[in-house]
Amino acid sequence: MALTREKILYQGAEAKIVLTEYLGRKAVQKRRLHKRYRIKEIDEQLISLRTKEEAKLMAAARKQGVSVPIIYDVDLKNGVITMEYLEGSRVKDIFNLLGDDERRDLCYRIGESIAKLHNGDIIHGDITTSNMILYEDRLYFIDFGLGEINSEVEAKGVDLHVLMEAIASTHAKYTGYFTYVIEGYQNIYHGDVKAIKSKMEEIIRRGRYR
Repeated sequence: MALTREKILYQGAEAKIVLTEYLGRKAVQKRRLHKRYRIKEIDEQLISLRTKEEAKLMAAARKQGVSVPIIYDVDLKNGVITMEYLEGSRVKDIFNLLGDDERRDLCYRIGESIAKLHNGDIIHGDITTSNMILYEDRLYFIDFGLGEINSEVEAKGVDLHVLMEAIASTHAKYTGYFTYVIEGYQNIYHGDVKAIKSKMEEIIRRGRYR
């Protein structure tokens, strides 16, 4: 049955996520929003560049073995990425409902996926349980809008620290499960895990003494 109306799934400051249809199938579009305060030409260039970079990061993540939605179309002029609609659940919505073993396994898998990204120097930029979807027992990462290619230990430490903070604030009862994220991460990451752990500790100290 064809979709008769589009539905906004999420509206943010930079983009809106819309459930729509593409070639007869359910799809999601990420539509970057124009900023009236910016000069029109600069605004268009920025939107085009950021759309292109996000699509490239998603493709790079897939090459690293990380599940991401399939991209159907990229419209650089209008700043729109059309991609596969995943029928699964946001990790944020199910994390607290899982059994202990399931939650531990999921955290371990999250760590493995982050390590795969970091092995390719891909920084997600906003790793939270809101930006992961569990679908048919596969863990998908979404929303690479704040991502970049960066080989620095600092960037990778920050990436992991963002998730640690997200779990602490959204799933406070299960803060300790971040340990399993690190276990999964160090099982897959090819670089110096100790250096990244030290960087995370440094970031935590900075936050304390700000």
